[in-house]
Amino acid sequence: MDASVKFLGHASFEIKTDDKIICMDPYEGKYEDKADLILVSHSHYDHCDRSKINKIRKDNSIIIAPEDCASNIGGNVRALKPGEKISIDGITVQAVEAYNNKRFRSPGNPYHPKGLGVGYLVKIEEKTIYHAGDTDFVPEMKSLGNIYLALLPSGGTYTMDNRDAIDATLAIKPEFVIPMHLWDTNPDEFKDEVEAKSNTKVILLKPGEQFKIE
Repeated sequence: MDASVKFLGHASFEIKTDDKIICMDPYEGKYEDKADLILVSHSHYDHCDRSKINKIRKDNSIIIAPEDCASNIGGNVRALKPGEKISIDGITVQAVEAYNNKRFRSPGNPYHPKGLGVGYLVKIEEKTIYHAGDTDFVPEMKSLGNIYLALLPSGGTYTMDNRDAIDATLAIKPEFVIPMHLWDTNPDEFKDEVEAKSNTKVILLKPGEQFKIE
C-alpha cells in the first residue's frame, strides 16, 4: 500500500492513498486538496469547522459525523454511532467510543460526555488507523485490537495527558502512535516511556510533516 498520513495540527490529519484523500477533524493547517471522505469526531468548533469542511468538500464528498454535527455542516452527512461501520470503495470506517471519565467542567459535567462524539477506526487494505477523537483513556480502548497507527490526544485539560496516553498506548499496542491535540505536555516524554515499555514506535510530527504507510 502506498499511503501517507499528514499531521496538519491540533487533531487534524490528512490521509492520502493511491486514489483517495481522507481528512480527519479538519481545523488547523493548510488545505489544498479536496477530500473524498471527511471524518468529524464531535461538534466542538476545533473539530467541526464548517469553513474548513466547505473548503475541502466536493459535490460527491462523503462526510461522516455525529448526528448533532449535521445541522452545522449542512448537506448530506452520514452519522455513525459507536460500533457502526460503513464501507466506501474498499475503505472501512467504524465509529468507537470517545468520552471523558475523569476530566470535568464541574462535578458530574465532563468536557466530552459519553454520546457527544466518537473516535474512528479507518481500515485501508489490511491496516487500521485509529483516530481517538477527544477522549480520556476509556475501557473500550482495551478491546480495539490490531491497530497499525494510533492518533492519540495527549495534551491534558480536555483529553488524556501524557500519563493517560502512555497507558492507553500500552493497552492498545499499536505498531505506531502519533500524539496529537497537544497543549503543555512534552511529547518527548511520551515517546521515551512508550518506547521503553513496549514495541510501539512513537512518531513525533510537526504540522505539515507526514508519516508514510508501507
